[in-house]
Amino acid sequence: MNLTRRELLERCAVLGAVTVATTVSLPTLAEAWDAAEAKKPTPWCELGPFYKRQAPHTPMLRTASDAGMPMALSGVVYNTRGEIVPDAKVEIWQADNDGHYDVDGYRFRALLEPGPKGAYAIESVIPGHYPDRVCQHMHFLVTAPGVKPLITQMYFATDPVFEGNPDKNYRRDPLCTSRELVRPVVIKGDPKQIVAAVTFDLVLETV
Repeated sequence: MNLTRRELLERCAVLGAVTVATTVSLPTLAEAWDAAEAKKPTPWCELGPFYKRQAPHTPMLRTASDAGMPMALSGVVYNTRGEIVPDAKVEIWQADNDGHYDVDGYRFRALLEPGPKGAYAIESVIPGHYPDRVCQHMHFLVTAPGVKPLITQMYFATDPVFEGNPDKNYRRDPLCTSRELVRPVVIKGDPKQIVAAVTFDLVLETV
């Protein structure tokens, strides 16, 4: 049984698990809780010219022979109330280490269904630069019932274009619409098996 925050507070108050000051009503407390959990929607970014439908359902985008820095990307799909978005579909596509998109096949493309916990994860490589774009980036198209579709891109704080200061330099790529789209990169693993770990939560607006 799924309860709203207000219903949960009311039940806790009845059972004595929550004591509310006489000057604060339960609806006010519920609204404050909602405000505390609220999340800003992920900024929009261009779809780009290389989107393809019917990408494979796989979290493994790289192979042992692929050049480039191995990357583990993960995140959770939320709505702006901070709730998990069920039944989401996350489409991801990117260039390879040399900055090339596979337009004939489906390399470095995936369609993920995060499920009831809203979590998604892929293993890939950090994409390279290509001539028509300034920054390394990945593309996302996220859809789910009850929320607006999200088209966006993710950028890497380690990109040499930012010269170690994405706060100042993220606008060097005219398609990078927000500093929030530039994500930290954490190097993990031992020297022989290092991986770049990146987290990118996706926040969708409700309809």
